[in-house]
Amino acid sequence: MRVNNKKELAIVLSQLDKVNKPKIWLEQYSTDSEIAATILWDAFMKGHIKEKTIADFGCGNGVLGIGALLLDAKKVYFIDKDADSLNVLKKNLALLNLENFEIIHSDIKDVSVKVDTVLQNPPFGTRNKHADKEFLIKAFESSNVVYSFHKTSTRQFVESISKDFGFRIINEFKFKFPLKQEYAHHEKRIERIDVSCFYLIKA
Repeated sequence: MRVNNKKELAIVLSQLDKVNKPKIWLEQYSTDSEIAATILWDAFMKGHIKEKTIADFGCGNGVLGIGALLLDAKKVYFIDKDADSLNVLKKNLALLNLENFEIIHSDIKDVSVKVDTVLQNPPFGTRNKHADKEFLIKAFESSNVVYSFHKTSTRQFVESISKDFGFRIINEFKFKFPLKQEYAHHEKRIERIDVSCFYLIKA
């Protein structure tokens, strides 16, 4: 299966099963299908998806990596340390009858892959300090092209660590990221927070 435009991509991604009981200590939040489609389509138009090897770090239900497969990625590595998330991912992959992927059940620190493009929506580091840093470092070790979601307020941190590893921010996509009422401390049914996806390349 493949899609022909961003609208089709968003529709298919919106139909994926999500992780039923997200774990707060892993900072698991679903990536909105419209937001995912926006980033994936931009990466596709830049030549970073089609016939490329992709890593989806902290893949969850697989929305980013599955989107890449729908846009003719050569191969996608789905990496997550949460077995429940990977079970949901497997269902989504089977539902769409997708091929050309590898699932890696591992902590991000222990992963070793070399790919053309990294797509990731990592923990923001709110509950687990420096989790976002670990994901960025691994992304920089794995590819010269990275798309990574972070709280907009942390741009200075992203810029600083990128510079340390010889990367620079080429573009910043700003979103009002919808967080659904999945945890006990959430008071609103949906809360929107300022999140940016940074497109980074090796300088």
